[in-house]
Amino acid sequence: MSRYYVVTVFPEMVERFCREGLIGRARRASKIAIETITPRRFTSDRHRSIDDTPYGGGSGMVMRPGPLMQAIEHADGLESARSKSRPMRIMLTPQGERLTQAIVRELAQRDALTLICGRYEGVDERVRRRVDLEISLGDFVLMGGELGALVLIEATSRLKPGVLGNAQSVEEESHSGGLLEYPHYTRPAEFRNESVPEILLSGNHAKIAEWRRKQSFARTLRRRPDLIQGRDLSTEELAWAEELS
Repeated sequence: MSRYYVVTVFPEMVERFCREGLIGRARRASKIAIETITPRRFTSDRHRSIDDTPYGGGSGMVMRPGPLMQAIEHADGLESARSKSRPMRIMLTPQGERLTQAIVRELAQRDALTLICGRYEGVDERVRRRVDLEISLGDFVLMGGELGALVLIEATSRLKPGVLGNAQSVEEESHSGGLLEYPHYTRPAEFRNESVPEILLSGNHAKIAEWRRKQSFARTLRRRPDLIQGRDLSTEELAWAEELS
């Protein structure tokens, strides 16, 4: 079983999401385990304060290192009791490395992850120095790290054995082979004067597979040419690139 420890000020936000859909089903089937840990548990004042004003002045509040670090170390202790090892510590922050499918695949190989969700103006630097990896969803700022943690849970857990009903779909989807996914169609065969491509109704599986590869390449070339630029093109892809240029 793969385990996720989520350090968050809003455990109910994480729990609510993780009770639904395939994530909820995977939890109930013991394919994955998700445990939330709040830093407020490790405070000693009556207000259960987890933030304070920044040294040197400035706007906003900063998460205090003590409660946050104790929450992270609590996750370490829980995992150590189960596997005699420490979970990988990941902080969700716009300053981190941008999340890609390659990173998702790598993290999906891990047995346990601690996902640290910052809030307020930021996290004390002395905590940041004690994490293993910082991950960003992109060049924008959210109110906290919870959405990033949920994205990471869903992206990695769906690669775990038994979480998805059809394991083949993981291999065919966008970014799995460095390209965007091909178009999909289902019934009815005609919808608002637009028909399903005839090749998909032909029953010729070799031709369908070729059509899908070409559509995947063409869509990537139009929408994400940056993915093509760093790619070692096959003879087939070189011919498509010339045809589509």
